[in-house]
Amino acid sequence: MSDLSIFTQKKGSGAPVFFIHCLGLDHQVWDEVFDRLPDGVSAGVMDLRGHGASAVPDGPYRMGALVADAEAAMARLEMRDAVVVGLSVGGMIAQGLAVKRLDLVRGLVLANTAAKFGQAGPWEDRAEAVLSGGMEAVRETTLERWQCRDAGVGAWLARCDPVGYAGVCRAIAGTDFYTPTSGLRLPALGIAGSRDRSTPPDLVRETSDLIPGSKFALMKTAGHVSPLDDPEQFTAHLVTFLKEIGHI
Repeated sequence: MSDLSIFTQKKGSGAPVFFIHCLGLDHQVWDEVFDRLPDGVSAGVMDLRGHGASAVPDGPYRMGALVADAEAAMARLEMRDAVVVGLSVGGMIAQGLAVKRLDLVRGLVLANTAAKFGQAGPWEDRAEAVLSGGMEAVRETTLERWQCRDAGVGAWLARCDPVGYAGVCRAIAGTDFYTPTSGLRLPALGIAGSRDRSTPPDLVRETSDLIPGSKFALMKTAGHVSPLDDPEQFTAHLVTFLKEIGHI
């Protein structure tokens, strides 16, 4: 379990749903989804190490450490048998968490994510770029890939700590969850944005299809940060899934 200072927050009471955000932003990507959740949901969030209000340890990080941080966050929030909703690298962490601690995870929502994010080299290059040139070195290329409709995301991304960003980049570089994820047997929903150039819909569908019986939803107006681009549609897909599996 992680002994770092990891930011956590919990809202509501009832069926547990735990949210893990994407690289470069923080837990606030979920704020508008939280506002739309029905009564009877207990929603928990964390900030990844090196992001938001969490501690920024020296890098590089490993995916096992990010999964352990999520374990520790759920323990602090007293969440078990939860539906875990992961965005981008948050979805990768969610896969690792389900493989390691199926007692904590009743179902998965894998949004704009993959079991493997390409080859290691570009992630290592991105880590080096921010460590030498700050977040401005990757800001424009990231926004181009994300195709986010929220004009404030560029400034938000620029506030990320380069050490934390680079650390998570290197965790992504070393991770391939195709085989572990294909062994999972639990309810799962993949959510993709049609405008997303970072994790195109076919990649998200391929990832969710690793889990037998999974469902898939395409958000036609969304880019990579789908909960920000269309929180109403994202929440509708999430709530439908929660009801279909009897979680609420």
